[in-house]
Amino acid sequence: MRNLMKKYNYVPLLVVLFSLGITSCMEDLPRYNEFTGYEFSSLDPNAGQWKLVLHSSPEQIALASPSATGSAELLKELEDVKARSKNATAAQREAVAYWTNNPLVRWNEIALELATKYNLIPAPNPDGTYPVPDPTNPSKYPKFPYSHPPYTSRMLAYLSVAQYDGLIMAWHYKYKFKRQAPYQLDTQIKSAYEANGLYSYPSDGAVAAIASRDVLTAMFPLEKDYLAQKAQEHLESLLVAGIHVASDLEAGQLIGAGVAKTALARASTDGMKNAQAPKAISDSIKNAAKARFGWSWENQETPQRLVGLVPLFGRVRLWNVPNVEAIRPGPPPAPGSPVFQEAVSELKRYANTLTPNQRRIANFWNDGLNTYTPPGHWNRFAKEEVVANKLNPVRTARVFAYLNMAIMDAGVGCWDAKYYYHYPRPIQTIAGFKTILGTPNFPAYTSGHASFSGAAAEVMAHFFPGNAIQFRKWAEEASMSRIYGGIHYSFDASAGLTQGKQAASFAIAKAKLDNAE
Repeated sequence: MRNLMKKYNYVPLLVVLFSLGITSCMEDLPRYNEFTGYEFSSLDPNAGQWKLVLHSSPEQIALASPSATGSAELLKELEDVKARSKNATAAQREAVAYWTNNPLVRWNEIALELATKYNLIPAPNPDGTYPVPDPTNPSKYPKFPYSHPPYTSRMLAYLSVAQYDGLIMAWHYKYKFKRQAPYQLDTQIKSAYEANGLYSYPSDGAVAAIASRDVLTAMFPLEKDYLAQKAQEHLESLLVAGIHVASDLEAGQLIGAGVAKTALARASTDGMKNAQAPKAISDSIKNAAKARFGWSWENQETPQRLVGLVPLFGRVRLWNVPNVEAIRPGPPPAPGSPVFQEAVSELKRYANTLTPNQRRIANFWNDGLNTYTPPGHWNRFAKEEVVANKLNPVRTARVFAYLNMAIMDAGVGCWDAKYYYHYPRPIQTIAGFKTILGTPNFPAYTSGHASFSGAAAEVMAHFFPGNAIQFRKWAEEASMSRIYGGIHYSFDASAGLTQGKQAASFAIAKAKLDNAE
């Protein structure tokens, strides 16, 4: 594995771009062409029998039988592919190289780029209050969405689950109908990628293109035109590459649209639209915690946002954890207690003696504004493991689905604990204390970085056990980074890691029973 700093040059590049004001058009964002396709380590012919997440049957979205080999309809489609390949422009050939034979990776990258673009806090109003993005009017300032860590975790979960269900369905039909790819049916057609013999009907790439387009458009409505253009580019590349004919694409688009519709129907009722509660509800949550424990978090910002970040995210519907109480940790130590004082002494010690390496870790794992947030950081890890292990699209989708379901579940559990306990941040309880990072506008316990990372590391360790030690080391480092930065107490971090691991255990238990192992 590459060393830690070399592995993550992606975030600083995006930060530099945004610091220059390059945020108006997604074409301005970097494209990552460090791989152009590869030979799959396995085709997973039984993937059509894997258990779905959102659907009950791989034929819940029905497809008609494709036209027969040798039929006039198919021969005409093959001629079209030959013509497209022969007459392809330089831009079309570049698109073939970009999308590769595992386009799930590219759609995940696009999702991370969008999360980065929209991860911005709006400027305060003249009266010191902060405006809130309005999903019913996304172009009104501040533009919708604000892709903070909870939002990004949810976006990635819905995207990945839709892709996963769609590709299971695609694999089911591929091995049911067994239509050979164009390059197998006509020797004049050459595959742009490693010829692997995967059946072509329906097109798994078309499933990914349409499912991704539709889910991401719902999550980032102002990017509708950009996403439509990327999906069209992707679809066209599948014909130019010689791996699909038009009817393969039509069938794949049908599945992609269907799974996205199911995913977005769930999203519309999962409680996220109520997560950013008004001040009256936010105050009632705070007062309940103060009556229960005798303390409460007070925002230390200037100017101060009167409501913390998504106070009711802890009530959003979970994926695999049965209920939020199942991963809610016990209470943190009371301010002034011996355990608390020990944690305070630790923070003061780091503030006075922080080493260059500890400062680097704090800054490196910050994942703050204009980044793809901690959930995106771990998706970047997953992408690199997918490419290194040459996973096919359906197995790639499985990794991203379980990873992002676990990350979102951990985030929901973390935000439940944050507002249930309403624990103050160090700058509130330690007189004169200063951090080296900006302090978030929500309670301390538990640490979001630790919760997200604890969940992600365990899921990654399950899928890529050879690197389990490294993943867990990174999770520990991510959690410690918040202590080095003065944002969290050590018990915020340790409880967050445990909470994340617990969330992951439910996802991993499901994965062990989904017929893929």
